Amino acid sequence: MSFVFVTPESLAATAGDVAGIGSAITTANAAAAASTTSVLAAAADEVSAGIAALFSGHAQAYQALAAQTAAVHDRFVQALAAGAAQYGLAEAANAAPGQLLLDAINAPTQTLLGRPLIGNGANGGPGQPGGAGGLLYGNGGRGGDGVAGQAGGAGGDAGLIGAGGQGGNGGPGQAGGRGGSGGWWYGNGGAGGAGGAATLAGQAGGDGGAGGNAGLFGTGGAGGAGGAGATGAAGVNPGPAPPNGQAGPGAEGLSSTNGSGGNGGPGNPGTAIGEQGGNGGAGGNGGSTTSTVNGGTGGAGGTGGDGAPGGDGGDGGNAVALNAFAAGGKGGPGGAGGAGGAGGEGGTGGSAAGANGSGGEGGTGGVGGTGASGGRGGDGGNGSNGNIGGRGGDGGTGGVGAAGGAGGGGGNGGAGGRGGLLVGDGGSGGLGGTAGGGGTGATGGTGGAGGTGGLSPLQQGNGGDGGTGGDGGTGGAGGNGGNGGAGGQGGLFSGNTGSAGGAGAGGSGGTGGSGGSGGDPGTGFNTGKAGGVGDQGATGAHGSPGHPG
Repeated sequence: MSFVFVTPESLAATAGDVAGIGSAITTANAAAAASTTSVLAAAADEVSAGIAALFSGHAQAYQALAAQTAAVHDRFVQALAAGAAQYGLAEAANAAPGQLLLDAINAPTQTLLGRPLIGNGANGGPGQPGGAGGLLYGNGGRGGDGVAGQAGGAGGDAGLIGAGGQGGNGGPGQAGGRGGSGGWWYGNGGAGGAGGAATLAGQAGGDGGAGGNAGLFGTGGAGGAGGAGATGAAGVNPGPAPPNGQAGPGAEGLSSTNGSGGNGGPGNPGTAIGEQGGNGGAGGNGGSTTSTVNGGTGGAGGTGGDGAPGGDGGDGGNAVALNAFAAGGKGGPGGAGGAGGAGGEGGTGGSAAGANGSGGEGGTGGVGGTGASGGRGGDGGNGSNGNIGGRGGDGGTGGVGAAGGAGGGGGNGGAGGRGGLLVGDGGSGGLGGTAGGGGTGATGGTGGAGGTGGLSPLQQGNGGDGGTGGDGGTGGAGGNGGNGGAGGQGGLFSGNTGSAGGAGAGGSGGTGGSGGSGGDPGTGFNTGKAGGVGDQGATGAHGSPGHPG
């Protein structure tokens, strides 16, 4: 016996196609009727008239036959359309009693327990659990996939017989949902949802959901794979903070009219954000008519607070010796800048006066804070007749660039579900997620410019050397790979333990930042040397791979 399968939708579509064919033929017949049913004679003789009448007669007979065919065609199309409608009504009539019976069976348990007796659970919305399957028969619904900031929904549990629903996949960086449990008599556990891959810099991947357990008979669900971690953020050098005052200066050195001057005291450090370090105290002036004297050395500038520059070094003290050698005091070094703040400027060297005196050397510029430029070297002091001006101070070293951020770790794979208590294999563990690589380190700060040599009637002092650029920031450490999920336990009488999930790979260490540019040399009798470029930052440590399940 042969069987014919009919779908109402296909029959209705066929009726439409056949109607279109008939319409096209009717249109063509109408277009040809005028030129074929009234053929003109080629000449005025009887033969020509007979031929024209013959062809016209054939055309008129064809048009009559075509009209009869069109009528038959229309009735055929009507029969096809009516058949499609009848098949649809028959299907609805056959389905209605069964559905009504099923609704009647499910009504009591649906009302009391919120769960049908027979039927599949509904799939969950975004991040929501899937519905439970029927108490007697039915599969659990699939958990909904999570959106941003939302874990995947758990798969629905089956009842007596049926498979657990699959867990939903986690949103970015969020965990996947667990798989639903299989029917307690028979049914496989649902697979766990995959952990979401991280999208924010340095974010860890989400853990995979655990596979659902089977009942007495069945296979455990596979654990979900862990999500991949994101690459660490690139190092960003902090900028300067809004000015917030300045710490107190250092004490000035004591001056003397019969000896060398005293040294200046160091400036106080800035403690608040944006507070500049205090300037170093000026060195005391020295003086004598008969013996060699020196001006006092300027005090060091204080360290700046976060985002603030360091204080300037104190100026060196002046020296005066009428009948002996006099040397101006050296300028104090500039203070180091806070994170993101420039180094302080070196103090100006003290000037010398008298028969024979040299200017003091300018102070060294302060070291720049993180990623900031070094301070300018102080200018050399002026010399007196018969001697030279002081050398300009060297520029400060640029600050080291900020380190790159660490890469996000890979998510752990979900554990495989337990196989049937009596018979069934355990589910395989999920793969650990791959970790993200470390971020690139930031570029080091620019070295400070060298100071200008001091003036003198005999010879100007030499310019100071430019400061070395700051070293690049260290690359961020790579994240650690996720651990693989453990395989589920097999059944008591028959069943194998599920395979363990593989370990996720560790992330690569970030590339070190570029070294900062060297500072410009100071001018003088001999121009100083340009500062060298800072060293490339070190590569970050590589992340460790995860452990297998």
